[in-house]
Amino acid sequence: MRHGWRELSGLLLPVACAGCGRPRTELCPVCAAALHGGPARPARPAPRPPGLPVVYAAAPYGNAVRAVLLAHKERGALGLAGALGRALAGGVRAVAGRPDGPGLLLLVPVPSARSATAARGHDPVRRIAAAAARDLRRGGLPAQVAPLLRQRRAVADQAGLRAPQRRANLSGALGVTAGGRALLRQRPSGQGPLHHRRVILVDDLLTTGSTLAEAARALREAAGGVREPSAREVCRAAVVAASPSAFEINRN
Repeated sequence: MRHGWRELSGLLLPVACAGCGRPRTELCPVCAAALHGGPARPARPAPRPPGLPVVYAAAPYGNAVRAVLLAHKERGALGLAGALGRALAGGVRAVAGRPDGPGLLLLVPVPSARSATAARGHDPVRRIAAAAARDLRRGGLPAQVAPLLRQRRAVADQAGLRAPQRRANLSGALGVTAGGRALLRQRPSGQGPLHHRRVILVDDLLTTGSTLAEAARALREAAGGVREPSAREVCRAAVVAASPSAFEINRN
């Protein structure tokens, strides 16, 4: 019911650009360009947390990009998922390597806490991941969302925590579902959609990298029983945005 009201209200009520406030458009061309108008870049936080996989980001987190992400995540502007998904898809393409590479892209969203999902009325990262998968498929890349991760315990609010505190807060917090473990340990058979699958962790934002490092640890641990190198080197990652220091360091 809540989702339906949000989508209906977006049609009936006046809208303004989520990035800059320009009237009568949910996302103006200028803010859309800030979000997904440039090439995705590697994101390298400093210090780099142990276990962080290779990460690509579509944009630096600030100004219009920050406003759009928050409007979707916290204010339920669900119509922005398409634009955010397009941005995330750019990061996935960059990190996945060759566009003609074999196999299925599995987009694994970082899970939100159940309490946060309930309070917001939706799971923003999973919604953006679904939009990204659709964008990738339209471009000819086989992709699907694979919600393999779950929270094993509650964590403290990350706001205000420094990088070492975030790592300690998140250590061991994520695990892989039983179905996810079976999928990650499945030997590629040479047949079907899972042959040479590529696992891409996806999130909306990278700041210190602690969350993605913990998610990668959980996936690697779950895939540890497989002998093939492609299974042990289990994932890379893509995000919509990264903190400016992590994003801009790669321009020099």
